[in-house]
Amino acid sequence: MISIQESVYQRCYDALMMNDVDGKASAVFSLLEDWREGRLAMIAVPVVEIAQAGHPTKPELVHPKQLKSRGLGSQEGRASLLHAIAHIEFNAINLALDAVYRFQEMPKAFIDDWLGVAAEEAYHFQLVREQLSRFGYDYGDFPAHNGLWETTADTAFDVLVRMALVPRTLEARGLDVTPHMIKKLRAVCEVRAVEVLHILLRDEVGHVAVGTHWFAYLCQQRGLNRFDTFKSLIETYLRGDIKGPFNIEARLEAGFTQQEMDWLLTR
Repeated sequence: MISIQESVYQRCYDALMMNDVDGKASAVFSLLEDWREGRLAMIAVPVVEIAQAGHPTKPELVHPKQLKSRGLGSQEGRASLLHAIAHIEFNAINLALDAVYRFQEMPKAFIDDWLGVAAEEAYHFQLVREQLSRFGYDYGDFPAHNGLWETTADTAFDVLVRMALVPRTLEARGLDVTPHMIKKLRAVCEVRAVEVLHILLRDEVGHVAVGTHWFAYLCQQRGLNRFDTFKSLIETYLRGDIKGPFNIEARLEAGFTQQEMDWLLTR
């Protein structure tokens, strides 16, 4: 009997467009297992523009300036911080799935890497959501902004630009700010939340490293100077606007070169 394999790209699209948060996480875990077990194949499917990836009716998506700043002295304030982190992790699931679905010209190892990232992001989302429930809240109970997904749409035309601006810029920002969040949560004795953020920080180093690997691969494939290309893309698309302080140790571990860090620190 001939086994008919499903398209890994179609499965990524299906998971990407799921609105239910529990269903999306389950779909990602199943997707990764089926891919690793050889039940999915690199069968191309039409790539369409996605104005908005699948997401639940809540949280309400607003402009970043409309988001309220809450102190960590109250349960609501701590829950608000955790909700913001959960929203980032939920978006990161969609970012990883979209990378596989959209850039079907990339080799098998690219799929291996980004499906692994998607599964880890789903796991992170579950961990943070569990912490939210300790305070009597759930994902969707606070407003959020849509900046991460909008950047994904803006970089849909070129995988090299995507790798430079999403994992190596927006997601790398998490390496810089997470230690400060850990410090703030430790100060209010949120022991388990601190443990969860340490897990996120450890894994996010690996996720940024995946972006770095494929950015370097694409630069080599196209005969481009890696540093000059990264610098040019940041100046073109972000007007050079990447603010410190930077977690230099984590960024170096994630594959940033010393030349890149020197430029970020002194520009």
